[in-house]
Amino acid sequence: MTRPVVLTGGGTGGHIFPMRAIAEALLDGGLAPAELRYVGSRRGQEATLLGGGPIALTLLPGRGIKRSMRPRAVVDNLAALAALAAAMSRALYDVGRWRPRAVVSVGGYAAAAVASAAVLWRRPLVLVDLDAVPSATHRLLARFATVRCVALGSPAPGVEVTGAPVRDDLRRLDRSPEGRQRAKAQLAEAIDPARRVVVVMTGSLGAARVNRAVVELARRWRDRDDLCLVHVTGRRDFQMVCDARLEAGALDYRVIDFADMTTWWAVADVAVCRAGAMTVAELTVLGLPAVLVPLPGAPGDHQGHNARSLAAAGAAVVVDDGDCDAEVLDDRVSTLLAEPRWSEASAASARLGKPDAARAIAEVVERAAVS
Repeated sequence: MTRPVVLTGGGTGGHIFPMRAIAEALLDGGLAPAELRYVGSRRGQEATLLGGGPIALTLLPGRGIKRSMRPRAVVDNLAALAALAAAMSRALYDVGRWRPRAVVSVGGYAAAAVASAAVLWRRPLVLVDLDAVPSATHRLLARFATVRCVALGSPAPGVEVTGAPVRDDLRRLDRSPEGRQRAKAQLAEAIDPARRVVVVMTGSLGAARVNRAVVELARRWRDRDDLCLVHVTGRRDFQMVCDARLEAGALDYRVIDFADMTTWWAVADVAVCRAGAMTVAELTVLGLPAVLVPLPGAPGDHQGHNARSLAAAGAAVVVDDGDCDAEVLDDRVSTLLAEPRWSEASAASARLGKPDAARAIAEVVERAAVS
């Protein structure tokens, strides 16, 4: 049996897309699909996004722990602990059977069991920390890791700064002025080349406070014939936004429930979004200025740390979720759109970007793997 490199993580696209990007880099480096294996969660998007391809996929039971003592949360957490125990048992069996050359964890609750099994079976463990603050699982396992790859921070013994891996289709986007104009013209409903484009995206479900603020922002901008506002609401809030919106007047206001962001990042001048690790990685690889509204209550305030890292470099401005309203967004977006601030922020963002992160992580994995 081929001893594979195991890529584990998941539950959300923010873990799954990096797993796929690292796998693509390992394949480009000469590994065959049979020498790789994904391990993710049954409850996440792995089956949809990773299943059916040439790389084998194993799905484990599991769900996240809720940080609450409400009765319903306690019941759910007991079920989560039972699922984790089942996942740990399966992971110990599988890792012992596969004897992988290396295990690569990108975090998420699906990774906890497999990464722990790698430690117990004494397999090389590579931790990929996508956020400025590592996950609880990675903090617990850091001392056992062969090496850590970090998206943000400084190199240290056992720590390599690689950046966070992004998809090839995003890395290949032409973000030059000419490229953005071509992308506007190629849309099914073209955007007037004279309009600047503001794209709002806060995840697959959406962020209610941000979405309500953007509806009001569209009202404030009703008579703006120089802007296009693309509002990707997330599936949960789409109907709420549609019910609340007014006719946009001169403003080109587009409301979408969910989208492949490659299309909209190709035309965006400014982004308004959360500050998850993959969002930050995409923004910096693309050199896209942003207004960042970190998710309140995120574990370890990792989104706040991510956002402040970009703001400190001049690549973004930060708005607290509780302060996010139409007036504040109008002020922050307008400031970023104005020159020379836009050019300065775009250049600062691009300086932080690491388009070759997947390849850098793959090289670390190849060095850590044992034959």
